[in-house]
Amino acid sequence: MSQATATAGTQRVGETIAAPKVRNRISRRALGPILMILGIIAVAIGTGTFWMMGGRYVSIDDAYVRAAKETLSTDVSGIVAQVPVKEGQLVKKGQVLLRLDPRQFQIALDGATAAMNGMVSTLNAEKLDYQRMLRDADAKAQQVESDQANYARMANLVKGGGVTRADYDNSRFQLAANQQALAALRVQAARQLAILGGDPEVDVHTMSDYLRLKAAVAEAQRQLDHTVIYAPFTGIVTQVDSVQPGMYLSAATAAFGLISTEDVWVEANPKETELTWVKPGDKVSVTVDTYPGHVWEGTVGSIAPNSGSEFSILPAQNTSGNWVKVVQRIPVRITVDHKDGDPPLRAGMSVEADIDTGHRRTLSELF
Repeated sequence: MSQATATAGTQRVGETIAAPKVRNRISRRALGPILMILGIIAVAIGTGTFWMMGGRYVSIDDAYVRAAKETLSTDVSGIVAQVPVKEGQLVKKGQVLLRLDPRQFQIALDGATAAMNGMVSTLNAEKLDYQRMLRDADAKAQQVESDQANYARMANLVKGGGVTRADYDNSRFQLAANQQALAALRVQAARQLAILGGDPEVDVHTMSDYLRLKAAVAEAQRQLDHTVIYAPFTGIVTQVDSVQPGMYLSAATAAFGLISTEDVWVEANPKETELTWVKPGDKVSVTVDTYPGHVWEGTVGSIAPNSGSEFSILPAQNTSGNWVKVVQRIPVRITVDHKDGDPPLRAGMSVEADIDTGHRRTLSELF
């Protein structure tokens, strides 16, 4: 083999070996931009998906457990006789919580009842008195008729000298006096009839004097009834130790508190900008700081028609020159579903609520 032939063969072998290396370098150079483009597409898809789903859930950490509560008191004053409950005790609706000494109120009721019953007797006597007045007037009317007949006879006899002028005058004066007496009796009867309301057979139980005393009896009974405080709903009593038997409890003075164990909800205060798609009936997941990991299910019960500052004592003066726009918070009431085995929710506990509005963004919202 000549040297030229050998050299040519060596060059062809080198060219054959170098060609794949060049192609590999070209492939690696092209792979970088492709991967970059694919990464950009993946980020765009992920960002778009996150944005599309971003308007569906509203997370609120400004939320607290609320419960129906009442400060128990009564509108009558008296000595505390009995407190049959203890601090933190669970009580049922209608259970007795406190009793005042009822004796003074029972005495007042007995007195009012006696006065009412006495009025019935008095009014019945008034009816009988009216009948007596009518009879007296009838008797006096007959006397007047007799006097008129006697006066007529005297008038005839005095002309012929059969009676003296004095006898004639006496008969005339007697007739006039009895006529006046009859008129007075009739006025008295009319007055008595007015007392009876114009009806001589009136039912005394419908007369104003009786009804006034009946109202007094009802008021005395009401005050006696209010010497006992009953639980208006099922719940747990608190601050019971502030009231002890023997102490004087003034009317409308707070005795102790009652917190409901059944009427419990969550009050969330989201920003107004977060309420765009929130509506009553939306599903809510609730977690309580006290019980990490435990989730309650609930629904949006209502959305307040006003912001939390609308009923503040010192509302913002938006007409002032130094006004600064502040995002408002709108109270949202969340109804919590209680299941067997759920830990107890206590009023005031901190809560985090996630509302599922069910809304999915569209591209039209982007532009």
